[in-house]
Amino acid sequence: RRRLSHVSGHRSYYLCGAGALLQHALVRFALAKLLPRGFLPMTVPDLLRGAVFEGCGMQPSTTPSPVYAIDPARFEDLCLAGTSEVGIAGYFMDHAVRLEDMPIRVVCSSTCYRAETDTGREPWGLYRVHQFAKVEMFGVTAAESGAESEALLAEFLALQKEIFSELGLHYR
Repeated sequence: RRRLSHVSGHRSYYLCGAGALLQHALVRFALAKLLPRGFLPMTVPDLLRGAVFEGCGMQPSTTPSPVYAIDPARFEDLCLAGTSEVGIAGYFMDHAVRLEDMPIRVVCSSTCYRAETDTGREPWGLYRVHQFAKVEMFGVTAAESGAESEALLAEFLALQKEIFSELGLHYR
């Protein structure tokens, strides 16, 4: 803690040695599980325009903002992504996907930046932090029968349960 407070302040952490290796191993484990199942691996930008956030139902211009905005005097309308979902949605934004290509399954490992960490309480550990790594599944479905999205969500949920079970982790 003493080494970190003067480097990045409140709600940050270093992972060294076994902790850093564990983070990388968990990302590799998830990718190894999802790639053979037809997931397209993707990396996304950390900085995205406000319209992309708004298209995902987020309002980056509200006060207090749930996202970090970059200095508008230097970089107009750019914010740090709090989840790879926003960047993936931006990739598919404003263009059509062929029906025969659906459903599309995407997996992304990204750094996520969250501004909503100050809850007024001081939880112990790494529960609410400003920056963290995450592996995320994302899907694009058709709406021909109306059941496609629900079916893909059920598939993703089953995969999440499988991953947690194989890691020996409890989940709810």
